[in-house]
Amino acid sequence: MSLPAPAPEALAHSQRLADLIRQEIRAAGGWISFARFMSMALYAPGLGYYTAGARKFGAAGDFVTAPELTPLFGRALARQAAQVMAASRPFILEAGAGSGRLAADLLLALEAMGSLPERYFILDISTDLRQRQRQWLAREVPRLLERVEWLDALPESFSGLVLGNELLDAMPVHCVTWEDGAVLEKGVALDADAQFRWQDKPAGGRLLEAATAIAGECLLPPGFSSEVALAAPAWVATWGERLEQGCLVLLDYGFPRREFYHPQRHGGTLMCHYRHQAHPEPFYLPGLQDITAHVDFTGIIAAAHPRGLELLGYTSQAQFLFNCGLLQDLETLGPGSLPYLKAAGAVQKLVQPQEMGELFKVIAIGKGLAEPLLGFARGDKSHRL
Repeated sequence: MSLPAPAPEALAHSQRLADLIRQEIRAAGGWISFARFMSMALYAPGLGYYTAGARKFGAAGDFVTAPELTPLFGRALARQAAQVMAASRPFILEAGAGSGRLAADLLLALEAMGSLPERYFILDISTDLRQRQRQWLAREVPRLLERVEWLDALPESFSGLVLGNELLDAMPVHCVTWEDGAVLEKGVALDADAQFRWQDKPAGGRLLEAATAIAGECLLPPGFSSEVALAAPAWVATWGERLEQGCLVLLDYGFPRREFYHPQRHGGTLMCHYRHQAHPEPFYLPGLQDITAHVDFTGIIAAAHPRGLELLGYTSQAQFLFNCGLLQDLETLGPGSLPYLKAAGAVQKLVQPQEMGELFKVIAIGKGLAEPLLGFARGDKSHRL
């Protein structure tokens, strides 16, 4: 694996986090779940990938998200936001707001539509990212900054739109292997040189229940390995008690369960991102790289439905953006003009099947909304859970 070498201070930062994880492993008797490793690598206070100061988004970071490509993404999404707010309450809560670019683009687009939210809440555990979001919003939409409020925890009750773009994929997952009727959890231990290594142990508790249910639904060949998400479905399910009226709109890469656990996807979907290079080594430079797994969208709605939340829509990102007027927005830039040509390249990445258009899905889950959602109104019906 050939990846760019980190600067000495970044390497020292990673070493401090690695030492902290080693202490955790030793304190736990020599083994922790991969979900715990992933949680520490991404979110350990002051050291994790999302809680420390390294730049993550855009050309200078490790990956590019849809809002970083073009403001047309936020402009299209604004139409769905306006519909949900009109049918519930004029509030938006964005969980994991990244650089703040999507929040700014949404506020600008909603202002132009005459549909500004009364409050735009941002839930982000990273102090560093909160500062960057505030700086971006103060520069791009200073007149609207007073509408933005940062939250430390989920509200006890909420009505309006809950938005998450590439949120679920960064929630910790467990790694498991199904073998001869048994379920083995692939955890993290230390070798003789105190380096991280995989070590299996029998799965138990909620993980065993979830993995057994998956095996009952899918034809898994012996020795099949993949991820099982407990955190993301639990996070969505908790909105069953908190959401009074409105919906969650979640955009992420993933599959319905029958595709996620397809026999040809042996080895799972775990992927790491460092300096715009993707690789499968989660133990590499903890704290300096992103660690993600695709979303099992069937598991998301299965957790939400018993809590009183309905499936309001599920489709590809491309179809969702088409329904929300992405191509019409592109046309307003003037075909053939420099802004049009620049935006057209970004739009291609957003909607082409070989880019983000098909791999990324959009799911809407909510309650108390009678009108069909704009983003799912038209298109093919092949995307089902």
